[in-house]
Amino acid sequence: MKPFRIGAGAGYAGDRIDPALALAERGALDALVFECLAERTIALAQLRRSQEPGHGYDPLLEARMRAVLPACMRQGVTVISNMGAANPLAAGAAVIDVARELGLQGLRVAVVSGDDVLPWVRAHDPALMDSTERASGLGGRLISANAYLGADALLPALASGANVIITGRVADPALFLAPLMHAFGWRADDWPQLGRGVLVGHLLECAAQVSGGYIADPGRFDVPNLHDLGFPLAEVQPDGTAVVTKLEGTGGVVNRLTCTAQLLYELEDPMRYLQPDVVADFSQVRLQEVGPDRVQVSGASGTPRPAQLKATLGYRDGWIGEGQISYAGPGARERGALALQVLQERLRRLGFDALERRAELIGVDAMHGPNLGGDRQPYEVRLRLAVRCATRAQAERVGQEVEAMYLNGPAGGGGVTQSVREVIAAASALVPREAARSAVHMLES
Repeated sequence: MKPFRIGAGAGYAGDRIDPALALAERGALDALVFECLAERTIALAQLRRSQEPGHGYDPLLEARMRAVLPACMRQGVTVISNMGAANPLAAGAAVIDVARELGLQGLRVAVVSGDDVLPWVRAHDPALMDSTERASGLGGRLISANAYLGADALLPALASGANVIITGRVADPALFLAPLMHAFGWRADDWPQLGRGVLVGHLLECAAQVSGGYIADPGRFDVPNLHDLGFPLAEVQPDGTAVVTKLEGTGGVVNRLTCTAQLLYELEDPMRYLQPDVVADFSQVRLQEVGPDRVQVSGASGTPRPAQLKATLGYRDGWIGEGQISYAGPGARERGALALQVLQERLRRLGFDALERRAELIGVDAMHGPNLGGDRQPYEVRLRLAVRCATRAQAERVGQEVEAMYLNGPAGGGGVTQSVREVIAAASALVPREAARSAVHMLES
């Protein structure tokens, strides 16, 4: 059999679109995967859906589909994405609307649902991971609970012949594993084979991280043409071995170092990388450069899948009020430090002194704290004050106090900004597999 060519169209919700278009047009792909969900992303999407029932999916969904659908339809590329987030059915309908807008007749969209386990969590009150509490301890603040589905939930959608597959919460590597299982007929209990497929997905899931974007460091690790970074693709063989590469002529680099960095990303135990489909074993993985921007990956294996699924619980956790102001010229650091002292006293008077907060001078101590700030005298600093508050009104007062420093000193402050945002936090719990009942819904333009 010929290699299965699968590309990464996105590594997170706000990723660039033009590298995905290049893959759709020139990649000779079998599948193009957009991985766009992080731990809190789906909780934020659930919050938006509660406010606007027709939304709750990735804000860039329509823009991405407008860009790639014509080329993917023309060349027979299956598009797979978790951009459905908290509302996969609405996302599927939006894809159909884009297809009609573009005049693409006969486009078939398969929507995979079943990851929303909030009713089960409320009914059974599971223990929270890394905590002594249970889900009930979150009370009315709990807004979402989504289980990580595996590749098995996507297989019926692939079997339907859909052009586009939209999901909610699916484990990132599973988005890549599912089309490999479908293409090569891998069994759902062939653990070593599934482990090799998970490796491919893990290397591709963050897109440009494996083609040099997250490792670029001038003078230490120079990455050519970073402005035109190419997203990666993999040429996968029926036995699960693969070559990770990128399109010729695009910026970036794919080599043993970039692949090693991505291999170790979020990997606690190389022998036990827990996924819904398999416990992958990366301890014997081998990476070999076989040409310019071509790395052969092999040696992964796996053992039987976990008995339970991990679920992410999103909950309201207060508000953050923030204000920023800049100081420049001689004595900028000293004026910034005085401003922080003034704000500390103002917070005390407001009764905010016990609240969690960050107060820092960006360019001096914002990243590593005062111990590494040194004695240098920067020409400009930017003060940032952020306070976690119980109410929106409290959070708004934080930015107002920073803005008041325009006329109340220190001298020369400018460029004030204020912001208020609700905090959506995430916790994790384990749920039985039967709590997540996946289903496929077909839509057609």
